[in-house]
Amino acid sequence: MTESAGLLWGLGEQGRPALTVQRIAAAGIGLADEAGLAAVSMQQVAGRLDVTKMALYRHVVNKAELLAVMIEIAVGAPPELTADGWRAKLTQWALLMRETWQRHPWLPEATVGSRAMGPREIGWTEAAVAALGGTGLTGAQRMDAVFLLSGHIRNTQATSGTQPWTRDKRLNEQIAAHGDRFPALVAATDDAADADPDSSWEFGLARIFDGLELLIQA
Repeated sequence: MTESAGLLWGLGEQGRPALTVQRIAAAGIGLADEAGLAAVSMQQVAGRLDVTKMALYRHVVNKAELLAVMIEIAVGAPPELTADGWRAKLTQWALLMRETWQRHPWLPEATVGSRAMGPREIGWTEAAVAALGGTGLTGAQRMDAVFLLSGHIRNTQATSGTQPWTRDKRLNEQIAAHGDRFPALVAATDDAADADPDSSWEFGLARIFDGLELLIQA
């Protein structure tokens, strides 16, 4: 186990200055919540805590380890899924994860790539995979289903700039000014003028679950 992984798995244990580590992470979370992940640095965290930057290194060895602890604390305890049936359980799971990412909008950016992961974050994945137990899906299919669902949550959380329309389905000004070149897009966005801004989330979630249901029934 790497030193960073050891820190994550020992956050709740005695013997390390866990409270101090948690205070450092809380300061980083506050900065990220207010101004985004780019605002987080060892210097800024130290300033928020009114300590020297060198004082932080006694507890977190670098920014990567700081981010790992921030993620582990920000995601919170894994959910207990109380709904009946796999579809209801995964809906509950997806809503809870979405709420967590909305409270901490930097989490989608922070939770990519190869990195140390703690038991809380892994526990979220465990809960989703367990929800598909007894469905007849293979282990690979259960894991792929959770990956697909997580990707949908991530995509609908961080869509700014990824499409030529806004969250409320309106074309941006540059595209709208040249609408004659994009008639299908203009027609679709005109038709979607009264759509619920959250329709992308609901549509994607339903289609993922419909596809899984067909696979399970087969």
